Amino acid sequence: MAVAQQGGIVPGHPVAADEVAGLCRDLIRIDTTNPGDHSGPGERAAAEYVAERLSEAGLEPQLFESHPGRASVVARIEGADPAARERPALLVHGHLDVVPADPGDWQVHPFSGELRDGYIWGRGAVDMKDMDAMVLAVTRQRLAEGRRPPRDIVLAFVADEEAGGTWGARWLVDNHPELFEGCTEAIGEVGGFSYTVGGPDGPQRLYLLETAEKGMAWMRLTARGRAGHGSMLSSENAVTELAEAVARLGRHEFPVQMTSAVREFLSEVAGIIGVDFDPDDPRAILDKLGPITRLTGATIKNTVNPTVLQAGYKVNVIPQVASAQVDGRFLPGHEKEFFAEVDRVLGPDIQREFVHHDVAVETSFDGELTEAMKDALTSEDPSARVVPYCLSGGTDAKSFSRLGIRCFGFSPLQLPADLDFSGMFHGVDERVPADALRFGARVLDRFFDLC
Repeated sequence: MAVAQQGGIVPGHPVAADEVAGLCRDLIRIDTTNPGDHSGPGERAAAEYVAERLSEAGLEPQLFESHPGRASVVARIEGADPAARERPALLVHGHLDVVPADPGDWQVHPFSGELRDGYIWGRGAVDMKDMDAMVLAVTRQRLAEGRRPPRDIVLAFVADEEAGGTWGARWLVDNHPELFEGCTEAIGEVGGFSYTVGGPDGPQRLYLLETAEKGMAWMRLTARGRAGHGSMLSSENAVTELAEAVARLGRHEFPVQMTSAVREFLSEVAGIIGVDFDPDDPRAILDKLGPITRLTGATIKNTVNPTVLQAGYKVNVIPQVASAQVDGRFLPGHEKEFFAEVDRVLGPDIQREFVHHDVAVETSFDGELTEAMKDALTSEDPSARVVPYCLSGGTDAKSFSRLGIRCFGFSPLQLPADLDFSGMFHGVDERVPADALRFGARVLDRFFDLC
């Protein structure tokens, strides 16, 4: 395979736009399902695949195993410009694990990586083996052509993001912070994708750049009562107490709270669709956004969704303990009031403990890196209008932010206007247009020149 050589392009070198679809399909075919514990296949096979592709390009990747089978890969590309090398380094990160998928629910097998109707299908196609493939493809082409970026770039392909990053990004940050020495900025997933908005002047293609993401509070709620026979009167039924508390919390309406990223995003959209922007009541805008409202609508307030219920073992036995798990997400700057309100709604008789707790992340929509992302997008799409937004979910940015790294979501894709992109994340029939990958590879290549 081609490697970087001094003096020019190696004959037969890989071309990112030609290679990226195949790399994505290969990665999808490696089952890296993460059920939230160590019962899945792990990321080791995918990590070895990535390490081999990087080694072919002339890098010296390091593989780290945090637990048997749970592996991450890190490599550093040395910058070409001596002056630029004095600048801090850039971190480019992606995760290798995926959430579970039931083949019986899909049109194609979720680990087939099938190319159909111009789309690459499979679990991880958008979350986030597409970005992994784009980074690999661009790195391989640039190094084969002897085109190193101006400053150092650290590449990290990590395990366990889908379960909070404990055995991936967080483990690397806690145990090997030296890998990220000099890194002050980072790009990762769920940003830089296009979203088409219709308005009086015609459709406008926006590119949503993630500058913020909500904090994470996966919680276990427990109610305790008196065990007894199911046929008898019971005034201390743990199931009843828990069910009422979970219902209160699940139906609770948190107040609208506008962060800077959300305010700027909604203001931009309002101008395009010709609707007045009222920060106190943004529903007039959200109602016109289509499926992406599921994501953006969740960023105007704190949220809690019940997800798991556990109680009892036999129909005629009143259990002593009942528990539930809920997925809570809080806005940047609003963590303390979020937990105060959760506890008020639950009441004093429900015990609350964390399954996983992580910070909210927010940065400003400015600076040289932001301008580089904008310029890279407009180089491929001159009509591109780049806007910041807040992600309702979470990424490995939470872990890397602990090192003082300023994090953005930037995995560029130009998408069809009718594609429910947000519905692809953790959804059935997850897929990404092959043309979008080629677009993203070209944008990333330009971005590496500018960053």
